[in-house]
Amino acid sequence: MIVFLNGKFVPEEQALVSVFDRSFLYGDGLFETILVANGVAFRWRQHLDRLWQGAAFLGINPPYQQDELARFATALISENRLPKGLLRLTLSRGIGPRGYSPRRADSPTLVMTLSALAGSELDVIQNWRLRTSSFRLPADQALARFKSCNKLPQILARGEAERDESDEALLCNTDGFVVEGASSNLFWIKQDAICTPPLASGILSGVTRLIILELCRDLNLQAHERNTAASELFDTDGVFLSLSSFGVVQAASLDGRPIRQSNLTRRLHCAYLDLVRRETGPRMDTNRHE
Repeated sequence: MIVFLNGKFVPEEQALVSVFDRSFLYGDGLFETILVANGVAFRWRQHLDRLWQGAAFLGINPPYQQDELARFATALISENRLPKGLLRLTLSRGIGPRGYSPRRADSPTLVMTLSALAGSELDVIQNWRLRTSSFRLPADQALARFKSCNKLPQILARGEAERDESDEALLCNTDGFVVEGASSNLFWIKQDAICTPPLASGILSGVTRLIILELCRDLNLQAHERNTAASELFDTDGVFLSLSSFGVVQAASLDGRPIRQSNLTRRLHCAYLDLVRRETGPRMDTNRHE
């Protein structure tokens, strides 16, 4: 696999980052994970806008302009001949003096990598077993709206879920409301209305979450932002998650108890796939470099 590292395209075994990089030492950076379909980075602009907003929040100056980075991403997809996959961008503050202070750490590191997606990962709706995590997220946390490289609560929550043979963890916030998955945004269905926690509950402003709300408007479905307890999810008409790698994922159970399933979940899944197909266009010619 070819990797983009600080302006160069290099084989993955040569894509090395310093042990003194602050992202490695402190999680001092940001990342984005973007679906690639038909050789096109889906909703690239929304992901880049969030990355840029996060960089401004952290005080990191990206080393490239957005349009320049878009050209690098297109070239990386072409070089790897991977028309379907996931593109990850990692922006680190880079190397700086020892300690927490960000002063004089003024040479950011930017990496882009690609990973393949199996054919069924997006096309077929997934049914996941969910587990409520013992870890909590702070409510009304401004940093939560960006994908920082410090995701230890989510990592520990996912570990709990996997030890319980579940597919994803659901985290509650310090106010006691269930707010998001370890790597996903949360939705539930109540009387044909689509509900999701508000950003102020301490959740990621997910790009796919925004797309789901956009699709609700297109499909004339009611959508509400509201808080709920994890126990109340059993009284809903369906629960689903959104994330870039799978689009819409249906919840089959929570903490070992089955959850109702709704046709609206499948309807939104199909609408999401249609949107991806419309916006990414015809398949890229992956043989042009051979």
